[in-house]
Formats: sequence, C-alpha cells, structure tokens
Amino acid sequence: MSLSSASGCISSQKQDKEQCSYRTRLRITQKIVLFGVKSINIVNKYIFRELIFPFLNSLFFLTFVFLMTRIPEIANMVMNYNVQISSILIMIVFTLPRFLEFTIPMSVTISILLTIMRMSGENEILALKAAGLSLYKLLPPVLVFCFLGMILTLWMTLVALPWANLSIRLKNIELARSGIDMVLQERQFNSQIDNLMIYVSHADINNHTLKDILIEDRRTKGVVSISAAPSGKLIHKKNSLVYTLRLYNGIINQVNFEQGSVNNIQFENYDITIDLTAMGSDGDKITKQFDEITLIELIRRIRTGIKNKASLNEALMELNEKFSVPFACLSLGLLAFSLGTQSTSLKRSSGFSMGMIFFLLYYFLLAAGWSAGETGAYPPFIGMWMPNIVLGSAGIYLLIRNAKDKPVKMPQFVVNHASALKQRLLRSV
Repeated sequence: MSLSSASGCISSQKQDKEQCSYRTRLRITQKIVLFGVKSINIVNKYIFRELIFPFLNSLFFLTFVFLMTRIPEIANMVMNYNVQISSILIMIVFTLPRFLEFTIPMSVTISILLTIMRMSGENEILALKAAGLSLYKLLPPVLVFCFLGMILTLWMTLVALPWANLSIRLKNIELARSGIDMVLQERQFNSQIDNLMIYVSHADINNHTLKDILIEDRRTKGVVSISAAPSGKLIHKKNSLVYTLRLYNGIINQVNFEQGSVNNIQFENYDITIDLTAMGSDGDKITKQFDEITLIELIRRIRTGIKNKASLNEALMELNEKFSVPFACLSLGLLAFSLGTQSTSLKRSSGFSMGMIFFLLYYFLLAAGWSAGETGAYPPFIGMWMPNIVLGSAGIYLLIRNAKDKPVKMPQFVVNHASALKQRLLRSV
C-alpha cells in the first residue's frame, strides 16, 4: 500500500467520525430542544390551570358582595312598594353586568397574585428558574389568562352593559307606571320620568305627604325650572295615571336659555302635574343615555356633533371607559405577576387584600380621571387611560427588575413606619 493511499484512508475515517459525532450532537440537541419545549408547555398548562380556581372563587365572592349592597333597596321595594319577587329577580339579573364589569378585572388580579405568591412561597418559581426558565418564559399563560379576562370584560362593556342599563330603565318605568310610589323613593334622585328629576327626603306612603322636596323640570324646551319646598302632598284621582304634586311655601328658580333670563319665584302653593301615561314603555320611544346605547350608536352621536361641551366630554369618557376598564385585566395582571414573584415571605391570605388594594387604587385613579375629564381639565382619553398607564408601567418595571434578580425593596423609612403602626395596633387590641 502506498503512503498516499494510507493517508487517504485515515482522512476519510476522520471525516466519517466527524460526521458521526456531528449527527449525534444534532440528535442530542434536537432532543434537548424538544424536551425543553415540552417542559415549557407543561409549565404553561400548569400555571394556567392554577389560575382558574382562584379566579372563579374570587368572581363568585366579589359579585355576591356587590349584590348584598342591594339588599336594603330590595327589601324596601318588597315591603313598602309591593313589588313582586319576579320583578326583583329580573332587576338583579339586569344589575349583574354593571358588577361584572369591575369584578372580572378584580378577580383576574387576585387569582394571578394568589397563584404566583403560592408558587413563590413553595419555591416553585425558584426551582423553575434553576431549571433555566426565566420569568419571561413563565409570563405567556398569565398573559393569555389576562387576555381572556379582557375579552370577557369587553363583551360586558360593549354588549351586556348597554342592554342591561336600558333594561333597568325600562323596568323602572314599567314599575313606575303601576304607581307613583316608585317615582318617589326616599333620598334618591328619581329620574324615571323623562326630563323630570324628583328628590324627596321623606315620603309617607299612607298619608301621601312629602318632606324636603327638590324637583328639576326640563319638560319645557329651553327652560329649566328647579322647585324646592319643605313640604308637599301627592294628589291622585282614582282610576287615573295622572298625579299632582302640590308643594307648599317653596321657591322656583327658572332659567330660560333662549331668552337668557333667570326668574326667582316664591309661592305658597304650587302644583306640578305628572302624567304616567306619557312615560315611555319602549326603548325606541325614550331618550337613551350614553351608557344605554351601543358602541356604534355612541360613535355616531359623537361624529354627528354634540354642541354641549360637557355632554361631548361625557360621551368621549363613556367611549374610552368601554375599552380602558377591560384593559385593566392586562395592566393589573402584569402588576400582580411582578409583585407575586417577589412576595416569598407573605402569606397567601394577604394576596386577596393586596389585590383589593391595587384595584381600589385603580378605581380611585379612574374616578379622579372621570372628574378631571368631566370638568375639562384633562382630555377624556388621558383621564380614562391614566390608571392603566400608571399601574401597567409599574408592573413592567417590577417585572424587568425581578427578571434581573434585582427586586425593588420598600424604602427603609416606609418599613419602619409600617412596623411602628403595626405595633401600635397590636397594643391597642
């Protein structure tokens, strides 16, 4: 055998070995990748399943609590106004979308916080990070859960809530047509009758006497009359739906916008006629408010032009609120995930309180934004979206810090004040 042929055989053997080792490494890498993908899918499914049960518990509990706030009103309607139980149940169903608009984002926040805090407390997050999974890889199931909550809340604000608000108004009109007592509920601004708002501090149903009455009458075009009287009486003829409110020793402030005049009238007796037969019984025959119309109708009203600036701001705020409240599922969900990953020492029971606190902070910012938008101090877009921007930015910042293992710690003076306050409370107890 020649030297050249021997060297050729050796080189070919080396190439075969290199190709074999390359194929082996490729197969091993593919198995590692496949195993990694499978493990990530398992972790994602595990986290998503863990989020469902706390969400359902929180949703049921919070919605039940919100419904309990209506118990005094329901008892008053049953005992004093003889409203049928079937009508009460229908009214409760109509009020559910208003509650669910806020309880769904609250439940999403609490479920994420409880689940991630439990995983952190039991060192599951630490084990997953030790296995090579960063916090960013644990985020997809949380984002999917937040997105599903956002879609559900969006359906509430765009479809269910306008229908429910209009249905409540029509049901109130139906109940009011059966008797004037439903229009004169105590310590409430009763507006079941179009262009007429009635407030009564005390109403004696048996004697039909009224105390501390305030009436805003807009039934005359271009004229607003505000009547106030310390006492009054309800006059009614049998087999008739026409009532007379007789006010005693009161005052009328009348504003005529067309003439630009203001009149102040004092009276001893003043009669206001209320015709319940003129009350609308169909949704197409009454003037719908901004929260009673669909998204398309709301956009059409804004585009056709609303001359009154206050009404335009209200319409724009209503439009932005339909999208900003559902988006709270995402912004608060990110914040809850970030806080849960670094709350290893907190008990699981504190997660519910933390979720409630952050949602109350969100609601406070939303109410402040609504007030600012109503007065025109800020554009409606900023007023309605500022809570999401603030809390969402905080959540993203905390997530980045936690992913780099640099959790944000509370300032020492805050910790000292909190511990001192806790000791004072314990001593007082």
